[in-house]
Amino acid sequence: MSGNDRSLTLTGPLAGLKVVEVGSIGPGPFCAMLLADLGADIIRVDRLSGAALVGPSENFRTELLNRGRRSIAVDLKHPDGAEIVLSLVERADVIMEGFRPGVAERLGIGPDDCAGRNPGIIYGRMTGYGQDGPLAQTVGHDINYVALSGLLSMIGRKGQPPTPPLALAGDFGGGGMILALGILAALLERTRSGQGQVVDAAMVHGAALLGTCFYGYAQTGEWHPERGTNIVDSGAPFYDAYETADGRWLAVGAMEPHFYADLVELLELPEDLPDQNDQGAWPLLKETFAQAVRRRTLDEWLRRGEGRSPCISPVLDALEAPKHPHHVARGTFIEVDGLVQPAPAPRFSRTPATVDRRPPVPGEHTTQALASWGVDAGLVTRWLEAGAAADRADGS
Repeated sequence: MSGNDRSLTLTGPLAGLKVVEVGSIGPGPFCAMLLADLGADIIRVDRLSGAALVGPSENFRTELLNRGRRSIAVDLKHPDGAEIVLSLVERADVIMEGFRPGVAERLGIGPDDCAGRNPGIIYGRMTGYGQDGPLAQTVGHDINYVALSGLLSMIGRKGQPPTPPLALAGDFGGGGMILALGILAALLERTRSGQGQVVDAAMVHGAALLGTCFYGYAQTGEWHPERGTNIVDSGAPFYDAYETADGRWLAVGAMEPHFYADLVELLELPEDLPDQNDQGAWPLLKETFAQAVRRRTLDEWLRRGEGRSPCISPVLDALEAPKHPHHVARGTFIEVDGLVQPAPAPRFSRTPATVDRRPPVPGEHTTQALASWGVDAGLVTRWLEAGAAADRADGS
């Protein structure tokens, strides 16, 4: 699949939705990717000097979070910079930004500026700590927001430091996905009221929301405050990953008694084991399970588990997972311009979602994208000549 040119006929459930994404990193791009996957027409406003890349990626073409949309390059500090964005806002359903509180207002593209040009605009805001409060202006990253939420304290093995869960709970689950949900909810409400509104998504709030059930457990005595001693935090012997004879890993999740019985039978363990829920016996049971799993290779365990329900799975790495037969059969992963990546989710029966464009170089579509949204060609030429915008249609 060559994702370079957007099809004229979009099939995703958000086809026809117009979104302005003010370029950012992490949760903002993830939110925009979700909307683009589902068919939204998104123009990403990148910095004239080039958007920043944070993390291991060194190539805009391989920054998969930016897939599925077009990029224009704008100098937001130029006298005409705000006008370029506002000209798109007039034609858009949504604008989203990830600045620290107050920055968008100083640039002239804050909520009031945008609502003045389009009263129905949904204005999505993505921050770490929210638009107000003592920490509103404090810088941070995923680990900081997850830590402050209380969630990080619960993640990790017994006797070990808290373990950062990649950037999943703050940036992506608690940030970008929550913002996407908020934007869609605001769009639905607009069909009734006809009015736009601001969606304030903060990663510290979203991370806390992801841990809702665990905050309840902590207050009712059902969750021990020591990490790695509870049922889904690696404390339970029947909910963990064990090394196999060939140095690979088998994930076990046999929580229910009947699944646990199948696991015990699969591992050929003695019948006089301590009770499954005897937490005092868990350390001994974990060692028993570990010794049993080390007797066979990963493939042997998977073959022996066929036809039973022990809740076992191979721990696959990022290169192995796309090749698994189930993922191949379901199309869980797709390839776009040589890069294998997760396919859009969820699935829709009538309006299938697609990845229709590779990640853009900043400014790759400036002239074309502005024209496609009906911005006057003379204005575009003037902005380019004045240095308020730049066009890198050659992909350089």
